[in-house]
Amino acid sequence: MTGSTELAERFGTPSYVYDLDRVAAARDDLFAALPDEVEVFYAAKANPHPELLRELRTGGARGCRAEISSVGELDAVLRAGFPGDRILYTGPGKTTAELAEALARGVRLFSTESHGDLRRVGETARGLGLTADCLLRVNNATGAAATSIRMTGVPSQFGFDSETLPGLAARLRDVPGTRIAGLHFFPLSNAKDEASLIAEFRHTITTAAALQQDLGVTFRFLDIGGGFSAPYAVQGERPVYAELRDALAASLDEHFPGWRAGAPHIACESGRYLVADSGTLLTSVVNVKDSRDHRYVVLDAGINTFGGMSGLGRILPVSVEPHESVGADGTPASLAGPLCTPGDLLGRNVPLPPLAPGDLLTVPNAGAYGPTASLLMFLGRPAPAEIVVRGDDLVSVSRIEHTRTYDHGQAL
Repeated sequence: MTGSTELAERFGTPSYVYDLDRVAAARDDLFAALPDEVEVFYAAKANPHPELLRELRTGGARGCRAEISSVGELDAVLRAGFPGDRILYTGPGKTTAELAEALARGVRLFSTESHGDLRRVGETARGLGLTADCLLRVNNATGAAATSIRMTGVPSQFGFDSETLPGLAARLRDVPGTRIAGLHFFPLSNAKDEASLIAEFRHTITTAAALQQDLGVTFRFLDIGGGFSAPYAVQGERPVYAELRDALAASLDEHFPGWRAGAPHIACESGRYLVADSGTLLTSVVNVKDSRDHRYVVLDAGINTFGGMSGLGRILPVSVEPHESVGADGTPASLAGPLCTPGDLLGRNVPLPPLAPGDLLTVPNAGAYGPTASLLMFLGRPAPAEIVVRGDDLVSVSRIEHTRTYDHGQAL
């Protein structure tokens, strides 16, 4: 990334650099790949940085809506200018207090995971003299894509099992304080290719049409999920989908002939695709150590800074690049962070040139699931700086801080 050394010297490492021009390009590419009538929810969990949220909301001819799963994310998207009626509240653990806050702040659309979840939404809404529009999240029994990360078809805390929904129809239609607005699907993540993505969307749309008939409800809203792919912390380019627009339109024409006029409104959702390639993580070498014929390159960025799930093997290995050429090929090494746990590894057997303390490394495609998906508070180390640029222009520099507050002003 242009200016990485200058930014690292000025603001220190570890640091994230997010380029809003890349966010805008991803947003525009995704909208271009979808029919004009289809809306997009941005999954705020991917990166709730306020500058990125604002760019996704306001930029281009079509801005995104927001999908959230907590009151913290609610506060972030409202501060970024998303109105309550442009927000979808999701998640399996929505408490009464969280629902009350969301409803009081203007949210009216909720994805519900079970009959109990639906009842809780209704009871909270009724207590405020409101009615909530609810999507029934579907845990589909079958899927079309044989690969990719499947999110349905197994026992799960997410969604109604599709085979049980017809038998629940009367109970679900009759929950006070709610209106069944439609369905919510999220069958897979990070589809391996466009053909798999199209096949899964077609399967979802076919299932949704059958469930509409079984439930005896005319859907006003249908969220068909995501699955849009993007490289994450490895080299690669975000795909541009050339065939998806026509394929989606044809499938919707077949099963929901009124969709172009908004009967029902159709939405997709995306997190990683919209922000992953906007971000680069800058990290410096702290130490290089050999232990029993194995080399460790110790960085100032670990699982407290990037991808707290990496200790579980969820994102290994990452790609790193020395910012400057530092010599010939060296010994493959494990990339270790600064934490006092053997689980603080960002990669194993990563091919690297010889490195020394102070050398700058960059991790590409790191704009999604960074600081807020990491073990930020473990060992009390400071959060990384988050630097936002637009091309060569510096927009903002910020850092998340950890503070402790005491109830009722009582300190120990």
